[in-house]
Amino acid sequence: MKYDNPFDAPIPAVAVDDPFPHTHPAEAEARYQVHLQEAAKRRQLNAQERQINAHAAKPDGFPDTWPEMQSAPAEWPKDSVEYWKWMRGEIGPPGSVAEIQATVLQRQRTTMSGYRFVTFDEMDIEPPAKNWLIKGIFARGETSAWIAPPGAMKSALLAEATISVAAGLDWHGYRSKGSAGVVYFALERADLVKRRLRAHKRLLGLQGTPIAVAGGVIELTHPEAFKKVIDTMRSAKTVLNADIGMIVIDTFAKLIAAGGGDENSAKDQGAVFANLQRVKDVTGAHVALIGHTGKDESRGMRGSNAAPGDFDLEVRISGDDVRTATVTKANDAPEGPLFSFKSEVHEFGADEDGDPVTVNIVSREEVSRQTDTKLFEPRLSTNQRVMFRLLAEAGPAGLSVQAWNDAAREQGIGSKQRLYELRMNLKDKKLVREYNGVWRANVA
Repeated sequence: MKYDNPFDAPIPAVAVDDPFPHTHPAEAEARYQVHLQEAAKRRQLNAQERQINAHAAKPDGFPDTWPEMQSAPAEWPKDSVEYWKWMRGEIGPPGSVAEIQATVLQRQRTTMSGYRFVTFDEMDIEPPAKNWLIKGIFARGETSAWIAPPGAMKSALLAEATISVAAGLDWHGYRSKGSAGVVYFALERADLVKRRLRAHKRLLGLQGTPIAVAGGVIELTHPEAFKKVIDTMRSAKTVLNADIGMIVIDTFAKLIAAGGGDENSAKDQGAVFANLQRVKDVTGAHVALIGHTGKDESRGMRGSNAAPGDFDLEVRISGDDVRTATVTKANDAPEGPLFSFKSEVHEFGADEDGDPVTVNIVSREEVSRQTDTKLFEPRLSTNQRVMFRLLAEAGPAGLSVQAWNDAAREQGIGSKQRLYELRMNLKDKKLVREYNGVWRANVA
């Protein structure tokens, strides 16, 4: 079969002395005809294969002219990309009108205005499981916060986590899902961070591990500030020749202060978290924040209490000789102790004066997991404690509202409205219950 030449101009004969006969239009025309014939054969084979598959899949009792094949369109629309792929034999004909409509709609959505969205049915396309770096702890596209008072080894613990993520090593019993690059933004004591990483490198015999440490000050309080963080991650990806799966920010307080923000301001914290979300949206990386506790360690990270709302995972580190990392907030994981660990001193050698050069790191010694019960004790005000003690002392018989109020007034707790609020606070904390007008304490 001869296909029409799309060119109107006549094709001259090949000259005998033509040094490049393969470039002549006549030769090109011949190759073009061969290409079209081969493409037609591929289309025919694809159609036959589809016919065979459809015949094999037809239910019992249906005629050989399987209705799905009869209702399927013969070809893709001529103004579509799929038409030319089909003409070249790269894809088969459309299976149904719905397939054409879905393909056209998907292309149109790439040029639609507004925010990107996913439909209800499209949610099944993506796997429901998280994209883990360290399973159960670090997931791509999420934010974790690692909180402890000064000197509690939180930075040392995240330095060890950096090594595990980058080298593809399990971390305290939690499984690695493969190596990924890490950028550690050391806003304070960058030299200490580097020494810790060097210590782990020596102990584990690592080489070429994709880790980059960015010292100095960064700020994320302004709307466009996130772009420099992304530029840094892209540069690190090029230099390390590895996808960046996680960034560590040490510490969150310095991150806010660098832009002139106030860590006690929900507005300033909100601006930073908005930029961190932009970083995650563009890069898909995990963001691990290191934070300090305030004067009251039980209240979590220092500063505005708006911050925990942006954490997918909040971990507090407590203990002295043996420290325990405990999950105190998680979106879809249980709260409780993750693991316990000890510290050790790694010695590099001696300096020019003969004094040892050392650094404190997380020990590789296995430690049995311990529970810090203080992290899960109810946080009660003085008046709440008094109200709870009065009810607990009443025993299983409990107290009526009037009797409970009278006992509280004897302890100096005043107005009726205040007593009502205290009762509701204890009830919200699931410390007390009421049935048929009698209140009882929930005690073990």
